[in-house]
Amino acid sequence: MPTNEQRRAAAKRKLERQMVYRQQRAKKRRLIAVVSTVVVVALVGGGVWFLATQDVFGNGDASASETPQQEAVDKAENIPSAPHQIPKRATALPEKVNCEYTKGQEPAAKENTPPANGEQPATGTVGVTLGTSIGDLKFTLDRSLAPCTVNNFVNLAKQKYFDNTTCHRLVVTGIQVLQCGDPGGNGMGGPGYSFKDEVYPELTYGRGVLAMANSGPDTNGSQFFIVYGDGSNLQAKYTIFGTVDEESLKKIDEVAKTGTISQTPGQGDGKPKTPVDIKSAAVAN
Repeated sequence: MPTNEQRRAAAKRKLERQMVYRQQRAKKRRLIAVVSTVVVVALVGGGVWFLATQDVFGNGDASASETPQQEAVDKAENIPSAPHQIPKRATALPEKVNCEYTKGQEPAAKENTPPANGEQPATGTVGVTLGTSIGDLKFTLDRSLAPCTVNNFVNLAKQKYFDNTTCHRLVVTGIQVLQCGDPGGNGMGGPGYSFKDEVYPELTYGRGVLAMANSGPDTNGSQFFIVYGDGSNLQAKYTIFGTVDEESLKKIDEVAKTGTISQTPGQGDGKPKTPVDIKSAAVAN
């Protein structure tokens, strides 16, 4: 029969084993918690990055509106030099089309008068020159591609809507585009109205294309983008309404080569490191 001293020693050894076991369990739980947290953060971070970069040209796009916390510069490489040929419509538009501009729920980022609703010609071109901090950017707007969009752009330009604004977004990875047209300079603003898409299935995008940004079907406003290089990953859901000449594209190439500032290295989507400020927009008579 064990003595009291033996019983006390056995109880002590049992207590020590229990304490070691509890410590091991606690350490294991902490390790699991740390691993779980890392996995969740990685998944959430990856999801946010995917959504921010895949919503390519949203008015109010997350990657365009957030202020970078640290400077991560990604530069454009392998910019195609060949101009893109815009596919024609399978069926040409009639000589005139009806255009409607619908007031939105959000106020205009800059005071303006929307275009009048009604018929607009679907033939002919209009020249527009943007005077910018990197030099003149020359556009040729084509009514046969998108008459309502051309009418809208000309209307805003004549009201000096684009004057003293900045191109808020540069993308150098996956696609190569410069986005402008928001007076607020953060990708959230528009003219206070919207109009329908003028797209067709044959549309493709590439160097020299001028197209409208949107936040979904039929949400066109004032934001537009210039494809200075690769646009092959874009779906046919952005209205093409004109082209940009080669000399202008070369100026944008230099901006793209200096890089875009974003929050995440390798994201390749953010504010241009070299600002592109629009000082004026002149419509040719």
